Amino acid sequence: MTAVLRTEPALLVLEDGRVFRGRSYGAIGTTFGEAVFSTGMSGYQETLTDPSYAKQIIVQTFPHIGNTGVNDEDAESTRIWAAGYVVRDAARRPSNWRTQRTLDEELINGEVVGIQQIDTRALTRHLRDRGAMKAGIFSGAAAATPVTELIEQVNAQPSMEGLNLSELVSTQEAYTVEPADHGFTGEVELSVAAIDLGIKMMTPQRFAERGVRVHVLPYNATFEEVVATGAQGVFFSNGPGDPATANVQVELVRQVLDAKIPYFGICFGNQILGRALGYGTYKLRFGHRGINQPVMDKATGKVEITSQNHGFAVDAPREGAANAPLERFGRVEVSHISLNDGVVEGLNCLDLPAFSVQYHPEAASGPHDASHLFDRFITNMRAAKNAATASTQEEK
Repeated sequence: MTAVLRTEPALLVLEDGRVFRGRSYGAIGTTFGEAVFSTGMSGYQETLTDPSYAKQIIVQTFPHIGNTGVNDEDAESTRIWAAGYVVRDAARRPSNWRTQRTLDEELINGEVVGIQQIDTRALTRHLRDRGAMKAGIFSGAAAATPVTELIEQVNAQPSMEGLNLSELVSTQEAYTVEPADHGFTGEVELSVAAIDLGIKMMTPQRFAERGVRVHVLPYNATFEEVVATGAQGVFFSNGPGDPATANVQVELVRQVLDAKIPYFGICFGNQILGRALGYGTYKLRFGHRGINQPVMDKATGKVEITSQNHGFAVDAPREGAANAPLERFGRVEVSHISLNDGVVEGLNCLDLPAFSVQYHPEAASGPHDASHLFDRFITNMRAAKNAATASTQEEK
């Protein structure tokens, strides 16, 4: 199986006027998005199909991409969500027993415009120094347009700040994932209501394989719809966009916290918990993206290597426990921090059964250091169920 790599000229144009010239990869045409870099050395298929990358042009820092091709099992959603793709050396011939298609073919089928044969190291250093920025990829006939016009087109697109993208990536209809579908053979005793803000397929699977039924609900689900599932806990997924725009979801989390229902959030769900507690959020200079991000658990001092994909963070005190800005939610502590830059990587409510992390414990392509967080949440749900059962028996 040999990829038919395109020979058309292509340009990557950044909003500050920096231009990288290479060759097209995937579909031919024009695309716009926020240029961000991902440091993962594997898992490119999971990365491309992660809904959190909507409206973003992914720059792979690892030089060789496409070596293992693409298959039907490893996708994290039903389509490629990345707006564009940037690589240095695209594999001409994938070599893996699970390969069904080349990555080039997959990009073409998904109408994803990419570029190859550029200096991704220089590009990554530029984005690290200047920050993630608006960008465009132009290939084929579009690459012949005067650069000054291309720069104008790039700058005309909206900034990631202020974008609300949950509706774009979320399911429109509720659905249920059963434990039996993922090899669990015991009795199903617990269920979780999972709010889809860009959920990856592996997340419901991680719950289901532990015997938890997953009710996946759309981004705009109401508290009444959550309660109607009969779930013992509420989960908020990862997703793209600016958490400052997620007012509907923030209000839902506040209702969940007021009802003392166990809560677990990852990535976007961490930022939403932070906002629900009264903290602010802010845009990171270049974000954290990749499967090799070191995070320290402040309670134990243990370091976990994590998978991350986010450009925003929670602005909360990093030392000690303190009352939440909204005092009715009690005391809160920052539970995890990034060892690269000290950014908040987790929140823990001390007076409520709620916690969240900024990274991805469900990571399919690894690492799996943080998978125990699912067990922690299940423990909270089981405790809530037992307490409700005991209360009912006392009333009788």
